[in-house]
Formats: sequence, structure tokens, C-alpha cells
Amino acid sequence: MNNVITMNSPGGGLATPKMPGHWVLARLGKRVLRPGGMELTRRMLDALCVGAKDDVVEFAPGLGLTAQLTLKRHPASYTAIERDAAAAEIVRGYLKGSRQKCVTGSADETGLPSEVATVVYGEAMLTMQTPEMKRRIITEARRLLKPGGRYAIHEMCLVGDDLDEEVKKEINQALSRAIHVGVRPLSVSEWRELMEAEGFEVQSEVRAPMHLLEPHRLLRDEGLRGTLRFIWNVLRDHDARGRVLMMRNVFRRYQSHLAAVTLVGVKRS
Repeated sequence: MNNVITMNSPGGGLATPKMPGHWVLARLGKRVLRPGGMELTRRMLDALCVGAKDDVVEFAPGLGLTAQLTLKRHPASYTAIERDAAAAEIVRGYLKGSRQKCVTGSADETGLPSEVATVVYGEAMLTMQTPEMKRRIITEARRLLKPGGRYAIHEMCLVGDDLDEEVKKEINQALSRAIHVGVRPLSVSEWRELMEAEGFEVQSEVRAPMHLLEPHRLLRDEGLRGTLRFIWNVLRDHDARGRVLMMRNVFRRYQSHLAAVTLVGVKRS
């Protein structure tokens, strides 16, 4: 199998050994790339109460699965901010009309006017940012929101507030080697503190196990046909198979210290 994803696909032009882990999984046919799976995504959207009066901004929509769920709730408007040009094109394929758009850009500096949204959310993206970039992205979310607007994250988290710093460092290094992107998950209390420091009152918290590559989660997220397609593609591609097994082994090795969380906060005046 060709070891280079096509140029018009997310992560295009990168050899499999150097490609970020989420795009390796996407190349193999995995649609759900969020740490808590579709169940946690749905619970996040339920907690956000997205409805017909909402103007929604999504950071880093990726393949657009959450975008599709959001659009089914018929918000007044939907705007996605996606850095990867190929992923942005995929998302644009789901959009209709002048009130739905996908802009190629960065979540920390969207270029959108202030107070244009009632809902902002991002999934599986803050974990891969530096502490300063985490803060900048959350600050941008607050700038975009109208007073009383809701902001949600869906991220990987560390389990326990008393985790030894050396263990944290070990986990971060192992995840970064496996995913080929710098990974810096926080504990739930640290995620809360970060949101609160940037002007949000956290009102909802839901956790889920970090079972992204476990059989039962694959079946629940991808369905039987999608799971079989993914497994078949993994078996056919030697380089990709090595990457997937490495990611799964790291998730399993640190399963007692890793989970997924979604938090929803309201912008304070």
C-alpha cells in the first residue's frame, strides 16, 4: 500500500511514520477521532443545548462528524475554523447556504469579529497545545462569545490531582512519541482552573475512559462495517499498523492515568 496519503487529504504529503496519529487513523478509515468517542461528543452537545437561535463556532472540526451532529440541531449559523486545508474542504462538503461556512485559520486568532457566537466548542485540540497556546485559544473563545455564551471542550485528561510530576512527564513523552504531536493533557481540575482563569464558569463535567482504540469503542463509534474496514486497512498497511499498535499500547500502558472529559462553561460578564 502507498505509504503517503494523497495531497488533497488531511495530512497529505506526509509519510505514515511521520504523520500525526489522528490523520493516520483517518487514513485507515476511522471517522471518530475524539478521545471520549461519539457518546462524549453527544453529551457535550446536549450540555451546550445547541438550538435554532444559536450562532455556533467550532474549532478544528477535523473530518466534520461533530459538525454534522450540530447542523442537525439547525442552529441559526455555523462557522468552523480549521487549520488543515484538506480537512476544511471535507467540512465544506457538509455545509449549505450563506449561514454555514468553514474558514481556514487558527483557533487562537480566528479573524472573526468579537461577540459573534452564542456557542463555541473544540474537541481533541487543546491537549496538543503548549500551555500558552491553550490559554490563547480559550481567550479567543471568550472573545467570540456574547455575554452568557457557552464554551465546551472535549479533551484527554490525566486521572488524579496528585499525579507525580515525573509520571506526568513520562506519559506526555510516551504519548508524543506515539502520536507524533506534542501532547500535554491536564487533570480535570487543571482544565477547570484554566477555563475559570479565562473568564468561564464551568457548569457541566462528564468523563469517559480513554478507549479510543479498544474493540468495544470501535464498534460503538464506527459500527460493525466501519470497524471491519478499519481493521482490514490496518492489516494491509505495515507502517500504519505499527503506528496504530504503538498508540494502543501507550493508551493501555497508562490507562489508569488517562481518561477523556468534556467541560462546558458559561462566559462571565
